[in-house]
Amino acid sequence: MDHSNSLFSEFPPVSTQEWMDKINGDLKGADFEKKLVWRTNEGFNVRPFYREEDLVGLKAHGELPGKFPYVRGTKQTNSWQIRQKINVSNQNISAANEKATALLTHGVTSLEIAIDADAISADSLKQLLKGIDITKVELHFDTCVKAAVKLTELFVAYVKENNIEPKQVFGSLNFDPIGRRLTRGKVIDNVVDLYASIVTASLYLPKFRTIAINPVYFNNAGAYIYQELGYALAWGNDLLAQLVEKGFTAEKIGKKMTFNFGISSNYFMEIAKFRAARFLWSNIVYAYGEKCPNVCKHNEPDGMERCAAKMMIHAETSQWNMTTFDPYVNMLRSQTEAMSAVIAGVNSLTVLPFSTVFKSSDEFSERIARNQQLLLKEESHFDKVVDPGAGSYYIENLTEAIANQAWKLFLEVESKGGFLAEVAAGNIQSAVNASNANRRKAVAGRREVILGTNQYPNFNEIAGDKIEEMAGHTCNHGENAPVLDFTRGAADFEALRLATEKSAKRPKVFMLTIGNLAMRLARAQFSSNFFACAGYQVIDNLGFQTVEDGIAAAQQANAEIIVLCSSDEEYETIAPQAYKVIDGKQLMVVAGAPACMDSLKAQGISEFINVRSNVLETLQHFNQLLGIAK
Repeated sequence: MDHSNSLFSEFPPVSTQEWMDKINGDLKGADFEKKLVWRTNEGFNVRPFYREEDLVGLKAHGELPGKFPYVRGTKQTNSWQIRQKINVSNQNISAANEKATALLTHGVTSLEIAIDADAISADSLKQLLKGIDITKVELHFDTCVKAAVKLTELFVAYVKENNIEPKQVFGSLNFDPIGRRLTRGKVIDNVVDLYASIVTASLYLPKFRTIAINPVYFNNAGAYIYQELGYALAWGNDLLAQLVEKGFTAEKIGKKMTFNFGISSNYFMEIAKFRAARFLWSNIVYAYGEKCPNVCKHNEPDGMERCAAKMMIHAETSQWNMTTFDPYVNMLRSQTEAMSAVIAGVNSLTVLPFSTVFKSSDEFSERIARNQQLLLKEESHFDKVVDPGAGSYYIENLTEAIANQAWKLFLEVESKGGFLAEVAAGNIQSAVNASNANRRKAVAGRREVILGTNQYPNFNEIAGDKIEEMAGHTCNHGENAPVLDFTRGAADFEALRLATEKSAKRPKVFMLTIGNLAMRLARAQFSSNFFACAGYQVIDNLGFQTVEDGIAAAQQANAEIIVLCSSDEEYETIAPQAYKVIDGKQLMVVAGAPACMDSLKAQGISEFINVRSNVLETLQHFNQLLGIAK
């Protein structure tokens, strides 16, 4: 690269070695790898800085937006469809139409129509779509597997009856019998034949996609990013291969597929995930190249049609990290997730209402969710710049690293017989559920933070009265087949806190602050946040002159727990003194992990909390001591 006209040409260049020498000097002998290199959950390391030289040799790098292998996007703009969901039953078809037409005047450009099987008919479809120009609105239908072909055929008939040009109709159908097995354990026979029938039913509509690949399930079940991507690729490839064997072309099947991803709060990783997804999928479809006819004229160097290799991506904000307590923080999480998705160039996006996990959406929560996207588009102008992450040394290297890890998993699944076989064996479900369990352990120990739940909770919030019984899906659940575990990251803490709410008396935790000013304040703040995670009432204090004064105040406040907050050096004398004065009337806790801990334990002091504590297990222990039922 020619730096002669660089803005900073007057400054001498700094080499990587000079940066490393400066960093090692500042570390003062500490190990660079241990201190500054991040080992990700995805199985690779992330360095603290990257430079232009780190772009050399990257496969998932280069080309322009809209050009194979589509790392930088499948389109030459960054416009995306804003999607919102509408539930349709026999009782609300007219109301659903009114809601749909209203949404289209408030920024929505993509309608997700979740329609009950018994509400599907020619008349209901006509009523549902009344006043909607389906050549200008993306329609996404969702219904039971057994009703999907009927719905598709009726939709095709509607297009013909209204003399609509079929190439102007775009959208999708969430046809996913495999997903039913993953989520509900419902085993459906002759799955590939079902996919063949839905493709055949929709051939009249070339831009209407009827094969749904739903890695969003893995995201909501707590999977790591490389798992979500690797399994998505294996899922798509297995269906592609088996439908090609049925006589379809890879070009035709590729254009019938939609990938519905989730979005976690790992901001830069998610940007990289979507870029890597397009890169890897385009190469998979390209491997079927001899079966793809030359239909489009893109002037590719080798003349081969690659349109089917463009991954159609819909993204949806995650449910795994949503919370019942402090639910407005869900808006912050979903906003950064939405930013990741649109920066990465997804085709359409759903921002879930902040209350999704504990109650049905209402006008307010849906409006906020919709406006979150409108802010990104109309005020932040994210639709004006294509792939702004391109050239970022960090994002480009993340893209390559995630692509490599996902590809390894893809090859592993392929070596074991493919995605469908692994789902039937329960291996996919087991692997994702293991990741869920590991992540929840990380949440329990605050190695993964969920703001408002395991860190900085809203001390006085009561949530039990706002939780609704959520309506289930009309499809039946299967029995005995392994399924994904959709237990959210916050669920264990929420159960703990709800148990406190339901108990006869809310425990009081008294901060006995004494001694060193800085240490007592820091430890009181830490301890207050710690116990508030269980919904206990926290009584903080500025400080006491003597242990006796503090204990007297705690007993006057009817506290069940007294937390001693001071410095490590002072604990050696004041902790035994406090323990003796309390004399078992309250539970005494020492905040910190002082060097004298073993000596204190020998004197009968058994309760300590510190940054290495497993917050969840410790609070469950205190609930047991206080007689609070699960």
